[in-house]
Amino acid sequence: MARRAVISGGGTGIGKAVARRLAAQGDRVTIVGRRRAVLDAAAEEINADIGAERVTRAAADLTDPDQVRVLGDRIATAGPVDVLINNAGTFRKREPRDLADIAAMYIDTYRTNLLTAVLLTETLLPHMPRPGGRIVSVSSIAALRGSGPYGASKAAMHGWSLGLAKHLAPEGITVNVVAPGFVPATEVWADMLTEEVESERVARIPLGRGGTPDEVAAGIAHFAAPDAGWTTGQILQINGGDLFGRG
Repeated sequence: MARRAVISGGGTGIGKAVARRLAAQGDRVTIVGRRRAVLDAAAEEINADIGAERVTRAAADLTDPDQVRVLGDRIATAGPVDVLINNAGTFRKREPRDLADIAAMYIDTYRTNLLTAVLLTETLLPHMPRPGGRIVSVSSIAALRGSGPYGASKAAMHGWSLGLAKHLAPEGITVNVVAPGFVPATEVWADMLTEEVESERVARIPLGRGGTPDEVAAGIAHFAAPDAGWTTGQILQINGGDLFGRG
């Protein structure tokens, strides 16, 4: 029987790659985000590529509790949610002018990168199978060595995820995190990537290149797999050796 997966930020980059991978293996996938046109285009493209109508879309602002509540009710009408991928989030480069700007920058970044995951998870948790549910959140190498609000918000996702993993383990729901390194083909880099920036980033990666959304999606798919039921509370780095794991 096909599983059901919900992927936030599923219209572009890593989220879209995960949606394609899960749909290709037979899962029914709902991609979620703010921009309906982006979601429509992604769903149509993936369905055409795999030759089956397995991807649907639902537009919502995941920082808005009311919209998330309505979204959760809509998704739940189709049945249980086996897999939740929290991928929504972004990085905005800004130069604050004063304390008010700094406060706004941190609040906005936490809302975008952490609150989106928290609210969507909380609204879908009652509809996940016990045992068997899978929650995977997408973090960043910035959580492990970054600075500023983006790194802090992603580090907060780690703490939240590990606490959630312990809380849900007795119910048979696993919770894990994937922390990608430099993946240029994502919207995070859309307005910041220059030849100089790319060269500087690649120069410090032992494998000598940036990653791809498909490579990150492979790690996410592992955590989301039905037979990954004994893996929980883990943070998987996928970064070409840019930052080695610590045992």
